[in-house]
Amino acid sequence: MTINRRAFLRGTAALGTAAAAAAALAACGSDDDSGDNPTVSANDVDAALAAGGTLTVWAWETTLKQVVTAFQAKYPKVTVNLVNAGTGDKQYTALQNAISAGSGVPDLAQIEYYALPQFALGKSLVDLSGFGANSLDGTFTPGPWASVKSGGVTYGLPMDSGPMALFYNKEVFDKHGIAVPATWDEYVAAAKKLHAADPKAYITSDTGDAGFTTSMIWQAGGKPFQVDGTNVKINLADDGSTKFANLWQQLVTDKLVAPISGWSDAWYKGLGDGTIATLVIGAWMPANLESGVAAAKGKWRVAPMPQWTAGGAATAENGGSSLAIPKLGKNNALAYGFMKYATTGEGAQIRVDNGAFPATTEQVNADAFKNKEFPYFGGQKVNEVLAQAASGVVTGWSYLPFQVYANSIFNDTVGKAYVSNTTLADGLKAWQDASVKYGKEQGFTVN
Repeated sequence: MTINRRAFLRGTAALGTAAAAAAALAACGSDDDSGDNPTVSANDVDAALAAGGTLTVWAWETTLKQVVTAFQAKYPKVTVNLVNAGTGDKQYTALQNAISAGSGVPDLAQIEYYALPQFALGKSLVDLSGFGANSLDGTFTPGPWASVKSGGVTYGLPMDSGPMALFYNKEVFDKHGIAVPATWDEYVAAAKKLHAADPKAYITSDTGDAGFTTSMIWQAGGKPFQVDGTNVKINLADDGSTKFANLWQQLVTDKLVAPISGWSDAWYKGLGDGTIATLVIGAWMPANLESGVAAAKGKWRVAPMPQWTAGGAATAENGGSSLAIPKLGKNNALAYGFMKYATTGEGAQIRVDNGAFPATTEQVNADAFKNKEFPYFGGQKVNEVLAQAASGVVTGWSYLPFQVYANSIFNDTVGKAYVSNTTLADGLKAWQDASVKYGKEQGFTVN
């Protein structure tokens, strides 16, 4: 699960400038809706699966390989061509180019939650209401299910989830007598105590990350992005954004976070040698630690995400992807059959068995899932903590319909707070101003 999350976490994912503009302009002005939204019944889907055919699926998520094998065994007349067209931004650029050219568009595409609104508003995706997708309400946990909707319309089915938790190096905490922080104020106090005890050790690392920042604002109750069709409101000085900026500024000002970028060699080294003591990150992280920081086996544990209010249980999503059907795909009924198989029932279980963190309530609440002991985490039942996090995701969050572009300029705005005298609050204002300017240029009404 490492590769398909890096672009999101770095916050650098972006469609090429031309492709991003094309997507936004299509959202704001195109009269070509590529036909009415189809109505496909369950009988239509069953008939398509029985008749067979060929599907092209663009996705980089590794556990889909096992899903494809099982699906083709169950439906031998169906051939699924699983194509890795690039991770995150690279695939989105290729997909937008194919849509613009009107050829080479896949039948299904993996699209991360933050990028889905951009394609949905660009009228590039099939509205799944006519497929009966709305009947799946309750099948998925709240965060992912809300994330596949845009304007109240379902445009994809969730593949996985990234409710946040605190991953911490127990050995380091025990060595310095630091209690596991339950609140963000306690987290700042722990950062100070750790760095005073060992100037080479930091509570975490951060050089500016759009995905992390928006997730923190989300958990704090912020709703900086409000979208109603092509009408957009951006307020990165709302209560949640201000809470985050004020708290995290303390860590940046006092140099209590390591100036190391996530997923770099130095980052892996710090996680392994104890100089980076925590990660506040999505529930898909265990596999990354096991594979990328093998030397620290037995040292790490997982705890609930620190809270803004003592005794709370609020979390946010960090990462995660959907499967969606592009309007220019050729076989919608067959595509939906595979989509539903891959995201619910047998397919969901196959993916969980191969390391994915589930978006489905059945899998996330299963005793076998929650009771699994992780040797890497000292035998801890990690999924108990992560499953609880999934149920605490704050509702009401929205991404921008041009979030992919907005994330691409994060380090040019907010990122300056990590390398200059610019404050995080000023950086968020600069990000807001640049995003407003871009949205207006693309034809959105932005306030």
